[in-house]
Amino acid sequence: MIETARFVEILDTEGQLLAAAAEQAGTGAKVPTCPDWQVRDLVRHVGAVHRWATSYVAERRTSPQRFGGLPDLDGSALLTWFREGHRTLVDTLAAAPPDIECWSFMPASSPLAFWARRQAHETTVHRVDAQSALGTAPSPLDPDFATDGIDELLLGFHARAKSQVRTDEPRVLRVRATDRDDAVWTVRLSSEPPAAERTADPEADCEVRGPAAALYLSLWNRQPFPAVSGDPALAALWQEKSAV
Repeated sequence: MIETARFVEILDTEGQLLAAAAEQAGTGAKVPTCPDWQVRDLVRHVGAVHRWATSYVAERRTSPQRFGGLPDLDGSALLTWFREGHRTLVDTLAAAPPDIECWSFMPASSPLAFWARRQAHETTVHRVDAQSALGTAPSPLDPDFATDGIDELLLGFHARAKSQVRTDEPRVLRVRATDRDDAVWTVRLSSEPPAAERTADPEADCEVRGPAAALYLSLWNRQPFPAVSGDPALAALWQEKSAV
């Protein structure tokens, strides 16, 4: 289990990597992993998310608030704005009391644990996007962090009513991280939101597998699945319908 302080450290590092990649690529560069975006769109989005998340913790907000608008900034001014918001988020999370009460939108041991974890993963995935604009391989991901991210995505995000990964008839997708002994998930698909658990169903209709870091990015639709066995239509369904 990753501690909240460790998530804050990861968030700090990942935000700096994102800004560095954005600066190197230039804000007008295209983002291959988000085909409709240029780097400026990515930086504006993540910077706005950071400020939105900060507001819940810093202001002890207990109800959902509308997502803030995007800044009319570009180039170095945009990157400065991003770095300032990222630093404020990191510092706010690091200084917050463990028992803080504020709104969150997925189960967690505490609101602080939720926001630290969510922003660490949010920033990591978009750091990969920023680095894709450079045309180089992304910085490596820690397998334990990637495994936690798969947990968050399968047991958190796609357990919500918003998930569009659904099938007319019940089907079972198995997700297996090949570099972790206990990292296997069973995802039951139906006309309802996916129901996932950390277990291996031997009767799965399809299995996607690979190292945890690769699976993490595949499940977030940043790259193809490393390996697929069984009915490939379920893997294709995930990549078609799983946008968050």
